[in-house]
Amino acid sequence: MFFATIFFMVVKIGVKLLPHIPPMEIVFFRCLISFIITYFLLKRKGYNILGHNRFLLILRGVFGTIALYLYFVILQEIPLATASTLIYITPLFTSLVGVVVLKEKMTNIQWILLFIAFIGILLIQGYDSRVTVKYIFIGITGSLLAAFAYSIIRYLKDKEKSLVLMIYFPMIACPVGALLSYFNWVMPSYYDYFILIGIGVFTQFAQYFMTRAFQSSEVSKVSIISYVEILFVIVIGDIYFNESFETLVYLGMFLVTFGVVLNVILFRSDKQNI
Repeated sequence: MFFATIFFMVVKIGVKLLPHIPPMEIVFFRCLISFIITYFLLKRKGYNILGHNRFLLILRGVFGTIALYLYFVILQEIPLATASTLIYITPLFTSLVGVVVLKEKMTNIQWILLFIAFIGILLIQGYDSRVTVKYIFIGITGSLLAAFAYSIIRYLKDKEKSLVLMIYFPMIACPVGALLSYFNWVMPSYYDYFILIGIGVFTQFAQYFMTRAFQSSEVSKVSIISYVEILFVIVIGDIYFNESFETLVYLGMFLVTFGVVLNVILFRSDKQNI
């Protein structure tokens, strides 16, 4: 999980290094590489690429595509550490989606943790002029849509092959990204191509290591490791992107991380007890 976290962080830094490339164009390149690799693996194993639950698989791809686009928008427009913090609230929304859609239950403590994370978001927005309400809304919307995508994956985990679940995302994102990028295409330089290809390759490595981690240990244990990324991106943002923060913004990041991490622990524990 530590290696997966590092690779995901490299992807975010790559997006940050391409402020002149439209986010949807980056989505296209990232998903094109992912599609090629996943398609090759599916064909080699002889699996049915289209799967059986096609409507839900298409929804998973649509939600994932929009969420990834919104993530890339905030990665380009606001400080790296702040964007990462907003991205990491997805588990909270996954719990909420589970309550509303899958009829799961949240404890009173989990609702309190959700409120704590919300206070953290208010501190981040209120004490950092670079983070407007617009970008908070974009980040939260992206996390909510990602939560829907993850909930569909959870529902289909025993009904579809993992590679089928993986390929529907780039299978939808590639044509959508290509079509929308056509009207706003920015020709990448050789340096840009190097970063764009790296984003796709490192994403695939990150997903592989994350899957291995989830298969090897309890999700609640390995998930927590991913949140060390916040510390790394704070340092990297300060050194390479000249991103510093007010003390209350750091407090907001801590509250969001605290609320999410503890929620993950409690949520997974409840699922295991059930």
